[in-house]
Amino acid sequence: MPQVVRPRIGALTGPPPTAPLPHRFRSLADREAVEVLHRAARVLVASLPALTDRLVEALYAQEPGYRAAIESDRAEVWQEVHHSLRHNVGSLIQPREFRESAHRTSRWIGEIRAEQGVPLDAVLHAFRMGGAMVWQDLVDETARRDPDDVRLLVHVAADVWNFVDEHCGIVADAYRQAERRLTWRRENRQRLMVAALLDGTARIADLADAAVMLGLPEQGRYAVLAVATGSAARPALTLPAAPEAVVLWHPGQDAEFAILPLAGAPGELSELAAALDVPPGARAGIGSAVEGLAALGDARRLAETALRACPASGGTVLLDEHLPDALVVSSPALAGALADRVLGPLDRLDPADRDVIVETLTAWLDADGSAQRAGARLYCHRNTVLNRLRRFEQLTGRCLTRPRDAVEVSLALAARRLLGT
Repeated sequence: MPQVVRPRIGALTGPPPTAPLPHRFRSLADREAVEVLHRAARVLVASLPALTDRLVEALYAQEPGYRAAIESDRAEVWQEVHHSLRHNVGSLIQPREFRESAHRTSRWIGEIRAEQGVPLDAVLHAFRMGGAMVWQDLVDETARRDPDDVRLLVHVAADVWNFVDEHCGIVADAYRQAERRLTWRRENRQRLMVAALLDGTARIADLADAAVMLGLPEQGRYAVLAVATGSAARPALTLPAAPEAVVLWHPGQDAEFAILPLAGAPGELSELAAALDVPPGARAGIGSAVEGLAALGDARRLAETALRACPASGGTVLLDEHLPDALVVSSPALAGALADRVLGPLDRLDPADRDVIVETLTAWLDADGSAQRAGARLYCHRNTVLNRLRRFEQLTGRCLTRPRDAVEVSLALAARRLLGT
């Protein structure tokens, strides 16, 4: 007994025997099934025109996505279906010879249908309808020749349907790649058109096409928003008078621009400026309204002017409400010369003393010439305000009660504030 047990234990604890690798081979039934498949497929190849007619009719009746294409050019769809069936049925007989051409055909169909705007689901349904029709014809032809051979087709059914699934995957991949290319081209065309409109270089002859491409009326009313956000995200933007309007953004070198379709409502731009959620530290300028897409180049320049009139600390400037500031930033050299001429005498003072006078002047102008309200803003008595204003007049030779001098002082202060002159 011990002599018997030890060998058995050793056998259990030793390395397991290596099983021979299975050899790939088809059973006799598999080989017979392939022969049956080939015989039936050869009959299908010989009757491809009739099969193509039936599949095109089935597509027209059962797949709405193909109906418009068939009505538009039935011969073109027929050739596509016939080409696909010829290569795919041929692949059942001679897979090596037809595999690549069948793949190319399926990729081509996916790309063409994407360009034509046929839904991907419709294209995949068409391929599965074709696969089902081919399989049914294979079964019918086999039953007609020898009913007993139909049972052999079970051995190749999985291969046939795997082939159909493989080509559905090829079609879907080609369709999506073509769709991405088309999207990129469309977005690039839109981007170039928006850039041309904002630059003022768009041709008059292209405006009608631009209106269709961008979904904007050619003769509509527009304004342009210019935003300098730095690293912050662009502000949320909703047009109060036209919340459903399409707002197109375009990146510039120093700012981003938005084309604002306007409804023509009174105070529309003022409402937009008040509602614009500009990130802290960001600057935004809204130009005056213009008429038509052809004037968007002017609208952009007006928006840039409004942006330059925006304080460095940030905020939103509506050009129509800051026209004097716009005049200053539109001609920096002249504005600087005016500031030097009007405010230059103050530069001889101690900086702290100079800043007090400038602050008082600004508060007095903002208070519409009221020393009382200016004093309240500066937390000082009105007589203190008047004394500082008289000192300014003595230093500069200007008279603040003279309209011309008051205008020059106001513009000079704007130049110092906006241009740092």
